[in-house]
Amino acid sequence: MATSYTRITDEQAEMIRSAPLFFVGSADFGSGEDIEVDAVNVSPKGGVPLHIIGTNRVAYLDYTGSGNETARHSDTGSPITVMLCAFEEQNAGIVRLYGQARATPIEDSPLADLLLGQQADDIALPMRQVIDIQVEKTSTSCGYGVPVMAFERDRTIGDRGRLYKGEPVPQRV
Repeated sequence: MATSYTRITDEQAEMIRSAPLFFVGSADFGSGEDIEVDAVNVSPKGGVPLHIIGTNRVAYLDYTGSGNETARHSDTGSPITVMLCAFEEQNAGIVRLYGQARATPIEDSPLADLLLGQQADDIALPMRQVIDIQVEKTSTSCGYGVPVMAFERDRTIGDRGRLYKGEPVPQRV
């Protein structure tokens, strides 16, 4: 059963600092009375630290290489969820951070110096922007469904894989 908090706790902060991977989920909820939810986008972020700016604020450097859905969704004011999992045998757990994000060009972000001081080492792609998240609520759960796994290394651009990219699937009209 999940426990909710109004801020990032010390225990959650410890898990966030040690996580080699986190997931970002967002969607475009539109605006006005005819709200139609676009597809939910979930992106893994490995090799990129999630920086704790304060008890209700985190940020990370966003790199090119995939769509820019998180920034597009934040521009509409839609919510964002960050999820981290602990994969260690003795300390399984899940932390979720719920809030609002803002995408800012690196050169315009007041967080640039801090984030650039700890960039991803093996991502051979250009940095795109800073994703700055105001955390409104957090939750922690037991991680029962999280497998026990060991971190080997961050993936480099040379071993990014293409097997599952395949040909585009025709869309139904």
